[in-house]
Amino acid sequence: MPPSRRRSARAPKAASTGYVGRPVKRVEDPRLLKGQATYVDDLRLPGLLHAVFLRSPHAHARIAAIRTEGARGIPGVVAVLTGADLNPSCGLLPCAAPMQGQKSPRHTVLAGDRVYFVGHPVAVVVARDRAAARDALDRIEVDYEPLPVVVDPERALEESSPPTHPELGTNVAYRWSVEGGDVDAAFRRADRILRVRMVHPRLTPMAMEPRGCAALWNPADGSLTLWTSTQVPHLVRMLLPGLVGVPENRLRVVAPEVGGGFGSKLNLYPEEVVVSRLAMRLGAPVKWIESRRENAAATIHGRDQIGDYEVAFKDDGTVLAIRSRTIADLGAYLQLLTPAIPTMTGLMLPGCYKLKAVRMDVIGVHTHKMATDAYRGAGRPEATYVIERVMDLVARELGMDPVEIRRKNFAKASEFPFKTASGLTYDSGNYEGALRKAQEIAPWEDLVQRRAEARRRGRLYGIGVSTYVEICALGPSKMMSSGGWEWGSVRIDISGKVTVITGATPHGQGQETSFAQLAADRLGVPMEDIVVLRGDTAVAPYGRDTYGSRATVIGGTAILMSIDKIVAKARVLAAHLLEVPPSRVVFEKGAFFVRGKPREALGWKKLAQAAYLAKKLPPGLEPGLEASSFFEPPNCTYPFGTHIAAVEVDRETGAVRIDRYVAVDDCGPQINPLLVEGQVQGGIAQSIGQALFERTVYGEDGQLLTGEFTDYPIPRASDIPEYAMGSTVTPSPSNPLGIKGVGEAGTIGATPAVANAVLDALEPLGVRHLDLPLTPEKIWRAIHDPESRPAVSVERVGRKGGRR
Repeated sequence: MPPSRRRSARAPKAASTGYVGRPVKRVEDPRLLKGQATYVDDLRLPGLLHAVFLRSPHAHARIAAIRTEGARGIPGVVAVLTGADLNPSCGLLPCAAPMQGQKSPRHTVLAGDRVYFVGHPVAVVVARDRAAARDALDRIEVDYEPLPVVVDPERALEESSPPTHPELGTNVAYRWSVEGGDVDAAFRRADRILRVRMVHPRLTPMAMEPRGCAALWNPADGSLTLWTSTQVPHLVRMLLPGLVGVPENRLRVVAPEVGGGFGSKLNLYPEEVVVSRLAMRLGAPVKWIESRRENAAATIHGRDQIGDYEVAFKDDGTVLAIRSRTIADLGAYLQLLTPAIPTMTGLMLPGCYKLKAVRMDVIGVHTHKMATDAYRGAGRPEATYVIERVMDLVARELGMDPVEIRRKNFAKASEFPFKTASGLTYDSGNYEGALRKAQEIAPWEDLVQRRAEARRRGRLYGIGVSTYVEICALGPSKMMSSGGWEWGSVRIDISGKVTVITGATPHGQGQETSFAQLAADRLGVPMEDIVVLRGDTAVAPYGRDTYGSRATVIGGTAILMSIDKIVAKARVLAAHLLEVPPSRVVFEKGAFFVRGKPREALGWKKLAQAAYLAKKLPPGLEPGLEASSFFEPPNCTYPFGTHIAAVEVDRETGAVRIDRYVAVDDCGPQINPLLVEGQVQGGIAQSIGQALFERTVYGEDGQLLTGEFTDYPIPRASDIPEYAMGSTVTPSPSNPLGIKGVGEAGTIGATPAVANAVLDALEPLGVRHLDLPLTPEKIWRAIHDPESRPAVSVERVGRKGGRR
């Protein structure tokens, strides 16, 4: 590992506190690295049956007949079921973010008389082992009658287009707009108007662990337990009762170790419903594990927007307004949050800048593809990419420095809380500070000189800047369809040890460590005395789970609220035992004592024994030392930062080499800088993939052409540069910790930084814009074929919008 990526974290000393702010190594890592952790596929339940799904090879077809007799004859096969067998006993899969006037199809767990995308589940086989179940799939005979297919969302809007779902009468799922400020007036004030189309390719999340689930039905008490590789066990428990008929208080959902999510596991999928129903129907535990190809075809995809943008700006570099018509390819069905994702793009379109006005019209379109939904960043990477490309294009048009045009349009640190043109209120920020620090780390002047020298030698070297702001800690319940609070609980056990339970469900973010750091400092105990429990609704009855960088901000605050309640109660108990009024009791470093008499202190162990044995409680005080809390945030948080990339493009091959990468992120105070750095590093790697390699491709017939790692490239170790990382600290007023969240920061900041660097490298050749991913082939064609370059136009206009 390069030196710049190393951290010299040391294990915490047994009795010390002051953990917050220290780069403590993750307490969860030993079991993960040693193979001692339990994922869904590690479950070995007595009598376990295995399910596999038969999926459609067609993007659109009528199912004339399904013959399952051959499959039923395979030794070990227990059941073969089709949509006709299962759909009537299961509810419809929900969409939790419906838009006004939305048109969406009935989403059954298995296909009915038609299939609507490649990978659509048609039937399920259950057998005593997985091999037998897979063998049986080959014996199922399905008569498909292929139907016309539409995979291009723009073509889907044409009257002559094949309908994705004929019963809807249209391929338009919904229309949504956001508008703030006087857009027309801003365009009248402009000196120039820039017009550009930007395409955000469809991406496949490709979590390391595909999805999987296992269900156990207990007929004795009518209870169901579902283990599932999910980010949202509490939301699954809330939604599943409506599909399988088991009430919430008899349903337990467990998310054991989860090998990556990135939003792809922020859903209720048909397989979770089917496996639950099969366990109930067959009276035996049933498990299903997704294959990599199934994962690519039938787990949600991300991005996939086409936007036409008009930008009004003045000759001095002031960017006044943006208006856009954006088409969002939603796929064949709406998953849990599918319609809401493009709205995040519209809300965050102003970025870090003081635009006078913004308007974005979104058309959500159905096509014969897998659904899109919340992939890492979920709408914010698209918005940041647009506004940061816009800043570079405007700067180039005016002959300005890309850094200076950003400074000119920044919201200033003194202007927070800052209300954007799209109607959001940013909590706090210092965009200039992050930019300045990133330039110092680069260092900027060295990069500029390196670029000049390279260009003198005929080489293609470019520098890209991205100043970003994102919306995190989602969020206040009024803006969230299922509520935005988070729950936490803390218990001082009779031994004096501490159990922390969180309703958030971390799945790789490291919050077993950061929550223990928070609790250790607040309670004055060593981290080794703390156990953090999560991911089991039988243990954590309430929660809104982990996504959108919300777990530490909201879940961490709920834990601290619980600790404060315990300390307040313990102070009363200590005062009673010390025979003084509570006002005279001091709490420091895990001990309660009468002010000025620390030698007579009572520690947590003594207080816990007194609290649970309940022999010497003051009148009216309940036994025990535990508390739980719900934290409802008043606002989201808005982390920000600056990323700088310097790249060299091979003129002969179009290949991109990242020469320098600098990331300065401001997520407020950092509980654990090591975790923050890990989140940012992972996000940048993911973003490099989006910028340079990744694109989910369907053929015109709807066939998925990128269903394996052999044809869907993700970044390799050799593609990842050394990172030079830094941070600034601007606390948020939206929570008592002042923290903001950092899970998506790298993904949001890095893509435009890399893209701007590549386009800067190509500037001497007259290339103004290219759409992602910036593959060697695309760059090579742009170098050699000007006709292959996307059009960018700038019109000079008069003060009243007329042409000059």
